[in-house]
Amino acid sequence: MSLSEVSTLVSQGSIDATFAAEGGVNVDFDASFLVQIGLFVILLLVLKPLLFDPMMRLFDEREERIDRTIEKARDTDKASAKALAKWEAIMAKAREAGAAERDALRAQGAKKEAEVSAQVRSSTAQTLEQGRATIAAEAKEARAKLEGESVVLGRAIASRVLGREVST
Repeated sequence: MSLSEVSTLVSQGSIDATFAAEGGVNVDFDASFLVQIGLFVILLLVLKPLLFDPMMRLFDEREERIDRTIEKARDTDKASAKALAKWEAIMAKAREAGAAERDALRAQGAKKEAEVSAQVRSSTAQTLEQGRATIAAEAKEARAKLEGESVVLGRAIASRVLGREVST
């Protein structure tokens, strides 16, 4: 219930005057109200340039600084994204160059390995042929020597087996 409704009810007699005196609020619009309004207006006129305007400027400056900082952060983010993209491009080129160099070195190594293997095979084949030739010559020499000795050995074996001297 509002204050005006209570006042209306008291004036009509619906509500007891003792009730209004005990718990009701009696508001009079007199000169003190106008003085209070005047003081409020004077206080507002004095505080506006001294307090409210500087506070509003501070709030505006703070908001501008925040906006500038946010814009700087966006610019820095864009710059770092560009730098990252540039770095990634450089790294990709370096990886490609490294891979190409590695492949070239592998191919060169494989070629060198094939050359060395061919030389070793050739040298091995040559050594093997020389060894076979030497062995064949030594075998031929040993056979010739054994052929000459086989006759003498045969007589000696036959003499022992027979127990007497065997002549040709």
